Amino acid sequence: MERISQWPQNERPREKLLQLGAHALSDAELLAIFLRTGTKGNHVVDLARQLIKTFGSISGIYQATEQQFCQANGLGQAKYVQLQACLEMTKRYLAEDLFTSDALTSSQQTKDYLIAQLRAEKHEVFAMLVLDNQHQIIAFEKMFFGTIDAAAVYPRVLVEKVLGLHGAAVILCHNHPSGLASPSRADLQITERIKHALSLIDVTVLDHIIVAGCRSYSFAEHGKL
Repeated sequence: MERISQWPQNERPREKLLQLGAHALSDAELLAIFLRTGTKGNHVVDLARQLIKTFGSISGIYQATEQQFCQANGLGQAKYVQLQACLEMTKRYLAEDLFTSDALTSSQQTKDYLIAQLRAEKHEVFAMLVLDNQHQIIAFEKMFFGTIDAAAVYPRVLVEKVLGLHGAAVILCHNHPSGLASPSRADLQITERIKHALSLIDVTVLDHIIVAGCRSYSFAEHGKL
């Protein structure tokens, strides 16, 4: 088997990244850099390709349980820990940018942050971003956890949380594990209930964002608020 060190320099993942930037690499090449070494009979890029095929995607690898991850050939607990650390660093990087900006003028940052927080959840999670009167984010709170189909959402609990954080506005969000980004009738109804409950304490619902895998749906952008 030909070693990667024998490949032309512009085809080796590390050198390619340094020359062209990370965006120029395929999913397998990026994963190969993370894995560093292959297995007997497989160089690291082949191993990365096999893993992506086994788990379906990079996202599938991130979402695998420790047991599922460690059962794959060429992986183990140390790599699982490293991968989870990379994922958490990504979340914190997105949070740093978002929490120091105006959420209303950083709509894509807001979506990216919420996607990172919720896309891996296998069951429905209802959360919210709480903002001050300058639309700076105070906190991100996961509030309710449901089955794969629905989450029981109680407006009174949301009101209590916003009051406790001295919030002036909120961005609601929840995920659709089904992968469908469009809102259901129940989503529309609960949004109206929450808007009414929060209006009684002069708190504005700025948006409700649905996360479905790597996609998102904004109620505000679709005129649903």
